[in-house]
Amino acid sequence: MKHKVPDKIPDVNYKRILYATDLSESGRFAFHHAAGIAKKFGSELTVIHVVEGGPGMDRRLFGYIDEELWEEIKTRNLQEAMDILVSRKRDNAAIKECVGQFCDEAKEGMPGRSDIEYNIEVRMGDPVEMIVEAAENGSYDLIVMARHGGRAVKTAVLGDTVRRVIRNTDIPVLIIRVPEDD
Repeated sequence: MKHKVPDKIPDVNYKRILYATDLSESGRFAFHHAAGIAKKFGSELTVIHVVEGGPGMDRRLFGYIDEELWEEIKTRNLQEAMDILVSRKRDNAAIKECVGQFCDEAKEGMPGRSDIEYNIEVRMGDPVEMIVEAAENGSYDLIVMARHGGRAVKTAVLGDTVRRVIRNTDIPVLIIRVPEDD
């Protein structure tokens, strides 16, 4: 398939940026790029984190919620548990707090960037579907994601997610390669 080449250089102006994170160290590195671009263009920055539902949910949620809430969730069915996590009020939203803390810690290493503002969106479900849906429904101009280095398991998971997001959206996707430690 041959694509039509634009006859002039487009005027790129990112008004809305969606930064997708898995809360990893690589994600911290990519946050700096997303925040820097948002600052440069005066863009609205939204941080999205998707928690996969289904089998193994307890392991992925470890560290997001306190023991009392986890015990309450375990007594309900899976859908009710997901609804509780996603719809909790902002002052007691364990996952949103975790994502906010992640972003605040990433900002600490950014000189002169303490004034960067962002929105947080947490969704439950398939990461690719949720990222693409959020990007398209939110009229985002750019999606920013991290590509992991040499960590075999995480590379396979995030690498697959990145590839599938790229294939399923027409919105430009900026992949930030994280330098590997020597």
